[in-house]
Amino acid sequence: MSDLIVVGVDGSASGFHAVEWAADDAFRMRAPLRGVFVVEGWPHEVPQIPAPEWDEALIENARKVLAEAEEIARGRQPTVEVGTELIRGTPAAALREQAGDATELVVGSRGLGGFAGAVLGSVSTNVAGQVPVPVVVVRPGPAAVHGEIVVGLDGSPACEPALAYAFRQAELRGSTLRAVYAWSLPFAFAAGFSCDFEALRETNQRVADDQLASWREKYPQVKVITDVRCAHPVKTLAAAGDRADLLVIGSHGRSAIRSIVLGSVSRGVLHHAQCAVAVVRAQDPSTPAGR
Repeated sequence: MSDLIVVGVDGSASGFHAVEWAADDAFRMRAPLRGVFVVEGWPHEVPQIPAPEWDEALIENARKVLAEAEEIARGRQPTVEVGTELIRGTPAAALREQAGDATELVVGSRGLGGFAGAVLGSVSTNVAGQVPVPVVVVRPGPAAVHGEIVVGLDGSPACEPALAYAFRQAELRGSTLRAVYAWSLPFAFAAGFSCDFEALRETNQRVADDQLASWREKYPQVKVITDVRCAHPVKTLAAAGDRADLLVIGSHGRSAIRSIVLGSVSRGVLHHAQCAVAVVRAQDPSTPAGR
């Protein structure tokens, strides 16, 4: 992993907004920026079946889109080092491979191939949570600046990498960090059995405070708001994102199917949040430290 930000470009409005977001973050992080366009290869690449005539047109279009993306990035942040790369392959797989060279991967929420009713494109869905670096999914359209970053807590070590990313973003931006811990009532209590609600609330408050303690010490200059609620995590986080510049969530889905690595909360937040969402993958148990 290096201090390089990679942004996926496809010629869509969402992709160009991702370029703007990535350029701003590259400026804050003092990192170079690489725009990547993935051209899907002709499926019958054998001598007996030559590539169609429009193959070269796709390449030429990709070059034009990359040139436009580079112009946008340089216009947005003139001091950022910007490069571009054209790759043949499938977009999700190629971007996952590119993430191996990066410290952050940025993608648009919906590309040119997306259905009008789809909130999240297939590429962003198949990249977020599947690479070892944070993946930022950027919504189309200009965003208001709120001066607040939101991060989700769950009390487990799995969300520590998300906290690390969120605190650094808050520090770089000079933003307030809102740490949201949403907890649910035990089933027995919800079914009408007696339970000390206030004791439960205090216990969950302590869990959130304990998880934030070391990060508060490491980033004393970051103002932190601890937001502990008895509520559904997806709805709570998505609502908090309405007044945030960035929503950071950890991903530690436990599905037995390897391709489905996004947990239900991270997947739900990606589909419902209106601001940019950073998905930070949980540490693989087989690897030492980090996520």
